[in-house]
Amino acid sequence: MGKAVGMIEVYGLVAAFAACDAGCKAANVTVEPFDKNKPANPDGLPVPLQVLVKFRGSVEDVTAAVEAAAIEVKKISEVVTKHVIASMEDGSEKMLSINAFDKN
Repeated sequence: MGKAVGMIEVYGLVAAFAACDAGCKAANVTVEPFDKNKPANPDGLPVPLQVLVKFRGSVEDVTAAVEAAAIEVKKISEVVTKHVIASMEDGSEKMLSINAFDKN
C-alpha cells in the first residue's frame, strides 16, 4: 500500500506557501510539487490563480496537515476544496506527479 495523499486547493500562491508551511509543521509529511489552475471566470475573483498543495504520508499525518493548512489559509485567502485519499490507485498515482508548473 502506498502513502496517503492530502490535497488542499487554495486561491493564490502566497496562500499555497502558507498552507505548505503549516501542513509540514503540523505533521510528518512530504510535499509534492504545487499545481495551478486558472478558473473559468477569473475576472470575478480577487485572486484568479488556484494552487493545489499535495501532502504525502500516513492517513493521520496528511489529515492533520490538510486541516492545519486550511486553518492557515483562511487567514490569508480562501480554501477552494480539500480531500484526503488513503491509498492511491496506480493510475491515479501517475496523475499525481503531473503538474501545470512543469515546462515539459
